[in-house]
Amino acid sequence: MADWAPIAKEYDPLKAGSIDGTDEEPHDRAIWRAMLARYVPNKGVAGDPHLTLFVARLNLQTTEEKLKEVFSRYGDIRKIRLVRDLVTGFSKGYAFIEYKEERALLKAHRDANRLVIDQHEIFVDFELERTLKGWIPRRLGGGFGGKKESGQLRFGGRDRPFRKPINLPNMKNDFYGEGSSEKRNWSREGTRDWRTRDRDHERSRDKRWPERERSWAWGDSERERDSKEERSRGRERKDRDR
Repeated sequence: MADWAPIAKEYDPLKAGSIDGTDEEPHDRAIWRAMLARYVPNKGVAGDPHLTLFVARLNLQTTEEKLKEVFSRYGDIRKIRLVRDLVTGFSKGYAFIEYKEERALLKAHRDANRLVIDQHEIFVDFELERTLKGWIPRRLGGGFGGKKESGQLRFGGRDRPFRKPINLPNMKNDFYGEGSSEKRNWSREGTRDWRTRDRDHERSRDKRWPERERSWAWGDSERERDSKEERSRGRERKDRDR
């Protein structure tokens, strides 16, 4: 937990495949491919990687001229490389933009992310291929981001940072009464207390029961005596009337 960070400082395919970077086993085949891959960055790519932005999710109709128009707002651009298919020449939807100054790079990185260009919300990040140790591209099972539909999300990048791991306390022992001896003794004593209390309650109820019987019997005798007196008074009234 002490060295945890939301953004990966070094690329590890296994960690990138985990939502919090703590997985110990790969959960999809692409991670296996990335772990077995030995990728070497393209040495034919020119320019300073520390002054280069990666721009993705572009409209396939977006051109270099459009990118220059938008990104030149943040500073002077040295070079724009829109990646195209070698066979068809069509755009693949991502590009690399190299600035002349770091100040312009940082400003574009901060403000251009999620900017809408040609009806597409773009994604902007620093170039990682030549700057992040251990980098494995998406085509080999690595990379960052990804779509939920593919089931191959990658975490640790700007698009999907790692979530902070949650360390839950071990509650199993205490829950099942398997904790410390002190807790077990308290549990047994509590059980004895409940049993003693139940026995006392039963005894007190047994004592009260004869009293209730006597009270009910006394009530019955009183009622009988009252009824006899009422009958005798009634007979006396009849005798006087005669």
